[in-house]
Amino acid sequence: MSLISFEEIIATVILFAWVVFVVASLTKRLYGVMMKRKFSHNVAIYYNRKVIHILTGGLVAFLTPLIFKTPIMPFSMAVLLSILTYVPHKTGKLMYWFQTEENTYEVSFCIMWGIIVTFGWLISGGNFWFGILPVLFMSVGDAITGIVRNMLYKRRTKSWWGNLTMALFSISIGATLGFAGIIAGALASVVEHFEFNPIDDNITVPALSFIVLLLTKFFAPWMLAF
Repeated sequence: MSLISFEEIIATVILFAWVVFVVASLTKRLYGVMMKRKFSHNVAIYYNRKVIHILTGGLVAFLTPLIFKTPIMPFSMAVLLSILTYVPHKTGKLMYWFQTEENTYEVSFCIMWGIIVTFGWLISGGNFWFGILPVLFMSVGDAITGIVRNMLYKRRTKSWWGNLTMALFSISIGATLGFAGIIAGALASVVEHFEFNPIDDNITVPALSFIVLLLTKFFAPWMLAF
């Protein structure tokens, strides 16, 4: 029996095309609209990153358990996207509408997405949601807090108001995996507030929440709902 079905390959091509469209076309046009409306360059970049978080990382994560039997194709797509987002930094030809010279956070986003989804599936014995949940905290939860902060302060900064909105989302969706998921969502919302340079929250948020689920699986499985 083949590990990868023809349907999964087709789905991967479609999802990859969607990601490329959002990254290379949609957010570029959105950047132009924001510039016309006198947004600052950095604010426009920050908004675009959050749009990409939700429409690519978040949407693909949500669809993954519905489409794929194994994480082979999602992981491969994440690796390819991490390479494609790193190359502009290496060549100096940044996609200016969402990339910045100061950091490569979008690269770590792709890497962590692939790693967490894959290890979650492996450790849980085939339950995608074990890894999808931390990825959604990173993709959607973090995006929500970023959008709220941008709206309130018009710049990239940390704010507990943003973390509160992230917690409302993360705790709610975390409940799908039981009490452990609620705890993971709450802790992810708190750790997002702090910066541990050079480690960014695209690493700390999914990593911490995944560790919580992992420890729970081995030491308090009754807290998990599968």
